[in-house]
Amino acid sequence: MAADPLALSAGVVRGMPRREAEGLCPGAMVIVRDLEEEWRRFEPVARMIEEIVPRIEIVEPGSVLVPVDGAVRYYGDEETVVETLAGKLRAAGVEAHIGLADGPFAATWAARTAVDGPLVVADTRSFLAGLDVAVIDHDDLVATFRWLGVTTLGALAELPRDAIASRFGEAGLSAHRLSRGEDRTVAPRRIPVELAVESRWEEPLEQTDQVAFAARGLAVKLVDGLRREGIAPHRIVVEAETDDGEVRSRVWRSSDPFTEDALTDRVRWQLQAWVDERRRSSGGIVRLRLDPSDLSGEGRQLGFFTDESARVEAERALARVQSLVGENGVLEAAAQGGRLPSEMVSWFRWQEVAVQVRDTSAPWPGTTPGPTPSLVSPEPSPLEVEWDEGMPVRIRLGTRWEPVLTWAGPWRMTGSWWRGEQPVDRYQLVTSAGAFLCIVRSGITYLTGIYD
Repeated sequence: MAADPLALSAGVVRGMPRREAEGLCPGAMVIVRDLEEEWRRFEPVARMIEEIVPRIEIVEPGSVLVPVDGAVRYYGDEETVVETLAGKLRAAGVEAHIGLADGPFAATWAARTAVDGPLVVADTRSFLAGLDVAVIDHDDLVATFRWLGVTTLGALAELPRDAIASRFGEAGLSAHRLSRGEDRTVAPRRIPVELAVESRWEEPLEQTDQVAFAARGLAVKLVDGLRREGIAPHRIVVEAETDDGEVRSRVWRSSDPFTEDALTDRVRWQLQAWVDERRRSSGGIVRLRLDPSDLSGEGRQLGFFTDESARVEAERALARVQSLVGENGVLEAAAQGGRLPSEMVSWFRWQEVAVQVRDTSAPWPGTTPGPTPSLVSPEPSPLEVEWDEGMPVRIRLGTRWEPVLTWAGPWRMTGSWWRGEQPVDRYQLVTSAGAFLCIVRSGITYLTGIYD
């Protein structure tokens, strides 16, 4: 995702596999991306932007859509608005890329291509025409366009719309609209008052656990209410009131309709940032309101055997359990790359973003041969094995010794030598009491998995 100047100078580039990057820069520290921490650090920047243009829309930490119509009427012209905003951020030591154009898509790419200061686009369609077709961010579609000789958005815009629609469907039609500067606009419906949800607390929320439960409960309540109406929100206003009467609000926007998980994460990040700021001056949050807009009625097609009600009920049950045992008491697992079975699973808190430290698509030569153990210990535990000239003879299980009936290995696995990790040998041992996966490091045997 990112690298510091020293790592970049060593040849590390964004998107490079972690192991390759570590080989180029052995002394670098690899840090797992933490979206919650990113949002906490970005909140002061969002506050600075709001001092000039209120009601900004957060796409993600580090990316903001700023509607400037009202600010232009106040400051006089677009250039003055942009320079005022850039000057305020610059004075605070914030390096910002600012682009102004018609619509979020063009404005985003104006910001990404801005080099020597803010870029104000006078003719959005002409600006888009010079961009590479890869900005569509749809690999299969881009590959087909290139095969047809369509390499820029300008070339795509010149193609007949009916031909694009018949050949490429909705994805191609959306790309064609963007290439002509016809950005996605959502016509908001009138929202019944009861669809906005609100909670109040007599005791202010000041702790991380309190914030997490409040965010999840209210987010689920909102999405459930919208689901009954057959709609989903693209835009959410998060409004919180502190115990001293201060009211704060933030707008979050998503290109796809918000789900329970996505909305819970954003509300939790936002509340945690506000609570952390309030904690320094004492006090907490006593009221929280979620107000949806830019509603979509497209819905989604479920499979014939999909039981949506069972999924929702299961999620509610897990939420109740988590409220009893704490947010670290209910975990989810996700596959990730690795050579030992314990390395191939990433654990994270339920309903939060999965943290994948190692890429599953990497080749991972030297992976432990199958089958995969049914029970895997998070940390290898010592196992007493008797060896005879390099061959395992028997294993101590509790108070008795079990003879090894058959075995496979060793498979040598070298660790990250630049971190001082020692190589290990892996063995599969079979006894009458069961089969085991073991590693031998520095002459000591450790149990890492049990086969069913």
